[in-house]
Formats: sequence, C-alpha cells, structure tokens
Amino acid sequence: MTNHLPGLRFDNSFHRLPAGFHVRLAPTPVATPRLIRLNETLAGQLGLDLTALDETDLAGVFSGNQLPSGADPIATPYAGHQFGHFVPQLGDGRAILLGEVIDRRGQRQDVQLKGAGRTPFSRNGDGRAALGPVLREYLVSEAMQALGIPTTRALAAVTTGEPVYRESVLPGAILTRVAASHLRVGTFEYFAARGDTQAVAQLADYVIERHYPSVRDEADPYLALLAAVMDRQAVLVASWMLVGFIHGVMNTDNMAISGETIDYGPCAFLDAYDPDAVFSSIDHGGRYAFANQPLIAQWNLARLAETLLPLIDPDAERSVARATEVIDGFRERFQPHWLAGMRRKLGLYSVEPGDGALILKLLDAMRAGSADFTLTFRRLGEAAADARGHERVRALFADPAAYDEWAAAWQDRLTRDPVAPAVRAARMHQVNPVVIPRNHRVEQALDAAIDGDFRPFEALLRALTDPYRDDADKAPFVEPPSPAERVYQTFCGT
Repeated sequence: MTNHLPGLRFDNSFHRLPAGFHVRLAPTPVATPRLIRLNETLAGQLGLDLTALDETDLAGVFSGNQLPSGADPIATPYAGHQFGHFVPQLGDGRAILLGEVIDRRGQRQDVQLKGAGRTPFSRNGDGRAALGPVLREYLVSEAMQALGIPTTRALAAVTTGEPVYRESVLPGAILTRVAASHLRVGTFEYFAARGDTQAVAQLADYVIERHYPSVRDEADPYLALLAAVMDRQAVLVASWMLVGFIHGVMNTDNMAISGETIDYGPCAFLDAYDPDAVFSSIDHGGRYAFANQPLIAQWNLARLAETLLPLIDPDAERSVARATEVIDGFRERFQPHWLAGMRRKLGLYSVEPGDGALILKLLDAMRAGSADFTLTFRRLGEAAADARGHERVRALFADPAAYDEWAAAWQDRLTRDPVAPAVRAARMHQVNPVVIPRNHRVEQALDAAIDGDFRPFEALLRALTDPYRDDADKAPFVEPPSPAERVYQTFCGT
C-alpha cells in the first residue's frame, strides 16, 4: 500500500547497482503503529510538506505499513570486523532502506526504517527494535547534530503495538533514520572477502560519485578516496574526543564511509574524565575505550585500505606500500583537528609550541581529581571572564591543588593571547556545551517512556537540541550523577 508524502523527491541511485548489492523486500507490517515523535525541522529540510498529513498517515509511513510514492525498499549486505574478529556476512538485519530523497539543498539522503522486520541478513533475529534503543538513538543522534558533530539523524519514532522479546518483554518501536548514506567499511569488506574485485570497483566508483566527487579526476582516484575517507574520519573522531563521546562499538560495520557517526548502540558520554572509560557491556577488554578511539579509527581504515589494494596498483607490493603510507598518516591528520579544538575549548586563539603540554597537564589533573569533563570546560569559560569563576572549577576536583597549579599556567598563557575576557568567555561557551546526554538522564527518560510517560524524553530532547545556551530549563540535566545514579554499563540495541 502506498501513501504519498508530499514534497519528498525520491531518486534511488544505489538501487541501480547490480542485484548483489541489495535485496528488495517490503517492511513487515505492524499491528497498531502510533507516532510518538516527528522531527519537524528535519522533515522540512527533506522537503516533506506536513500540512496535508495527520498522525495516522505519518504513523503508517514511518512504521512501514504504507510506502511513500517513489520508495523502493531494500536491505543491503555488509561484513565487518567485530571486536577485531572478521564476520564475512552481516548486513541489514532489522533495517530497511526506503530509498534516497533529494533534500531542499539538493543533497541526497537515505531514509531508512530501523526495526522494520526480518530480512535475509537477520541471522535468526526478529528484525525488530525495542522502544528504549529507538529513543536512545533519537536523543543521542539529535544531540550530536546540535553539538555540530557529523551524524545520522532521527526523522521519526513510532511504537508498533507489538512486543519484542529480549531479556524481558518490551514495547516495540521503529526509528526512521536519515543519513548521507548507510555505506560502511564493512560494505567494502563484504565484496572483498568474496574476491569480487569488480564489485569493489563498482562500489568505490559509486562512493566517489556520491560522496567524494573531488577525487574523481585524481591520477590515483582509489588512493585519493582512501585519503579522503580518512580525512573525514579524523575530523569525526576528533570531534567525539572534544565532547567526551564514547561510541562503544567501533566495529568496521559501524564506520560510515560518509564520515557520519552511525549506530548508537552502547554509546555514552564521559562524566568524570577517564581516558580508559568503557561503558559497553560487550567490550570486555576495553578495545573501544575512550582514548583508544583514534587508534581504532586508524585500524578500521587499514581494513578499508586492504579492500582497495587491487584497485590502487596492479603490483601488490607497490599497492601495499602506497596504501600504508596513507594509513600511517592518520595521526598527522587527526592531531591538528583535536589540538585546534582543545585550544578553542581553553580560549586560546594563538598558537604556541607548549599548548599541547598545557592541555595534557589539564587532562592529567582532571583524571587524578575525577573532575567532570563537560563542567570543567564550561566553567573555565566563567573563569576566563572573571577570576572568581575559578572557585567553581576547583570544586569539581578531588584535589584542587592540582587544578590551581595548572590554572596558574593557563592564566599566564592567556596573557600572551590578548582577547577581551568577555569575548573569550563567549567564544569558549560556543564550543563547550552546558548540557550533554548524561547517561543517567538518558536512562531515566527511557525508563519513563517504557512505562508510558514520554514527558522526560521530550524535556531532555529540548535541552539537548540547544546545548550551548545556559537557561533555567536545562538545570535538571546539567549536573553529573550522584553515586547512586551512575551508569556503569550501556547495552547494544539488539
């Protein structure tokens, strides 16, 4: 059954690749879908005209019970290294791509239903999603968007009227996710593992045309593609590190070729700064700990490079050498983005050789003093404007003496970077959020929603979509958790 969504312009380019790239199938209908959240701002950006639609129409489309005109639903295969171990076939086990929409800016966007039923890649799963993980992804992806970090987006969430069975019986839900594309490092691995070099080349050409057209005319376009993907990942992971975000499950099938954050499963944000922090219940060895994320990004990119080797150079030894040279340059691409971002967080607008050491000394003091990551940087903006603000920063440290020593060096550094105190503070507040998706607040909102009360979810979402402005409405979401509220583990949505 089709239902026209006025204003959406579908143009499904990935569907035009050969049959091995996708499987056509329809979403599995659900019993009684109900719309619980629509991202009207994003809907407008996609061109969707909401004036002619009611909640019943929207629930029908965003549950998969009705297909919008122009949609051509598919599921796609991919492989992946999961915690370092290669799995040759994964794929969209509970996600169905409705198609690609050309938005108001002329940009191509995937529209995907997550939790829409079984596919050929479900691997004995039910193809469904529970309400909690759907709302977590909605909250965190929209928070990341507001923080200015490349991310997939949440367009809508619906309940299905059907239970899903995990450790307990939970209400079912479906998320409509929007992305520049859902192509992953694991998509390349899928075809490379089958020795299908032609398919790898077709996929690479498609990615170049869709995401990296500037490399099309390079002398070595596939090597240039690898470097371009690496550049975006360097920016992305640096941006994670600057706000204390932990992805939680950086498998190669969770690294988007477009450079967006994708798959918000056991993700979390730091409270007290700890580079070794791990929240994911399935990361027993700390592979994806906070401080390891740049290293894992480089490791994942090396797996992408391996798939491209036959395309980079016909001589195998020369191809490996050329790809290795690119991959070895990851740190040189990542570090400047991280360092520049940390300078902005500390109100430094000139460059001095000792800035890196100053930054690391603060992080060491924060770790030793169990200081809250987000509040430390936010309150430093107050201290930049008025020396009395240092007391509120000191209060975050178990050992304020370590902060005092660092603060003296920071104040001395500021004297060599003349900016009016009020201007410096305002600039710092533009990059240091007052509110993030605190793990305990997210869990509280999800627990309430599962019990049928969506008001905490809505209140938290409002705060997260305006993270840099301090106002009274945000007050309940600013403070770190009490010992009784701390979240020690987060869980995968499956």
